[in-house]
Amino acid sequence: MKKIFLALLAVTAIVFVACASKEKKGAEAVEAATLVLVAVFSAQGHTKAVAEKIAKATGGDLFQIEPEQPYTEEDLDGWNDSARGTLEARDRSTRPGIANKVRNFEQYDTIYLGFPIWWYTAPTIVNTFLESYNTDGKVIIPFATSGGSSYGESTKDLKVSAPKAIFKPGRVLNNCTQQDIDRWVKSVK
Repeated sequence: MKKIFLALLAVTAIVFVACASKEKKGAEAVEAATLVLVAVFSAQGHTKAVAEKIAKATGGDLFQIEPEQPYTEEDLDGWNDSARGTLEARDRSTRPGIANKVRNFEQYDTIYLGFPIWWYTAPTIVNTFLESYNTDGKVIIPFATSGGSSYGESTKDLKVSAPKAIFKPGRVLNNCTQQDIDRWVKSVK
């Protein structure tokens, strides 16, 4: 009787482990089926460096948002009230043109969206990017770099251009190692 009980217990354990393994593989398949785009506007390269680490951490496709009219150093002079970047930050209706497009944007479920902070918000070229695609139901995870400004009103200002997207909390990611990015990516899922 004791042998029969132990045999039944062993069979039950094997079935339990097999089911748990199958469930885990199913969850991995769902996670793998989620396609990730890491889209970044980087005027001086700082934000692109972070985006590359996020693409590595997520296995996502990296896309650099390129302006039709590239930004010069003078355009980015935050101390100059007539600089292009300053004027665009003040006039949230500005929509600078983008020179390139994401192929098959519709295939992506999750978009990590990177940009530098200009006057406590995202540059309006990021709004142009969002308005160029159907973002309904897409998960958007904003990230930024900054020379001193806080994340500020960035998400609020971006939601105007993607009102039916699902925004996760945004964050400034300055001077992050790959390990820092890996931890952050796991925390926002």
